Amino acid sequence: MTIASPKQEQPRRWLRGGMRIRMFAYALVAPVTLLILGLVAYPFGFAIWVSFTDQVIGSVGQFIGFANFEYLAQRATFWSAIWNTIFIVVVTDTLKLLIGLGLALLVHQNLPGRGIFRSLLLLPWAMPAFVAFLTWRVLYQPIGGGINLVLTQTGIYSGIIDWLGTKNTAMASVIIATVWRGFPFWFISILAALQAVPKDLYEAATIDGANAWQKFWAVTAPGIRQVVIVTVLLSSIWTANGFEHVWLLTQGGPSDATMVFPVLAYFGMQTQRIGEAAAVSVYMLPVLAILVVFATSLMLRDED
Repeated sequence: MTIASPKQEQPRRWLRGGMRIRMFAYALVAPVTLLILGLVAYPFGFAIWVSFTDQVIGSVGQFIGFANFEYLAQRATFWSAIWNTIFIVVVTDTLKLLIGLGLALLVHQNLPGRGIFRSLLLLPWAMPAFVAFLTWRVLYQPIGGGINLVLTQTGIYSGIIDWLGTKNTAMASVIIATVWRGFPFWFISILAALQAVPKDLYEAATIDGANAWQKFWAVTAPGIRQVVIVTVLLSSIWTANGFEHVWLLTQGGPSDATMVFPVLAYFGMQTQRIGEAAAVSVYMLPVLAILVVFATSLMLRDED
């Protein structure tokens, strides 16, 4: 009869203890994993499947391959939605970056009352989107709207401008309201990044004789680069998937001048063509995936 030595028993006990720890870790992660699979993975996969069917409300639908995508590609409204979505994302993100960066650099200085100024700048972001865009819709009204009243009372322009009902002004009106609603997010993100930049770098740049512009490109820009990349990514996704800023102002009109992907998908839901509406959403996936991969590669390159 052989008796196991303590040296042989100790590794076995350690393995059993390690297995218990791993099982406990899996048990802690399991609820979150199931929640993600149920609320994200399943609806995501189901939407992709539905986009390849002719499903309408009240029926299961049959598999029709790429018929929905081919039908959308033949519609002028679809191509208008592509162009308008890209245009709104690029222009609004550029304006939000310029406004948010400028205000962040200003508030970052030791100015009197800057705490109150920060709070006031966050009001557009704190306001519910529904209330914000309905307020802008009232301001854009051709008769009795605040903007036209200011123009006529000050003598700048005596005529009546239908800001949301004219193709020449509808897109600009949507962009202005969207920038006003979204720039505080850029402002607070960049301001937080500025506060994390070591002051020693600015002092060293001053000793080297750098001016304000050189300090910005040599110290400030590298210090806030990663925050700006993440903010661009989040803002682009939110704007591309945004619905209320277009629907509450123009509903995609006039004549598809402000039509975007979410509104086009909503029109598909209104006509009960679930498969076509899902195909519109699936069309956006490659563009957003490329944007995510590009932003991630830039961040990883900075870390390297």
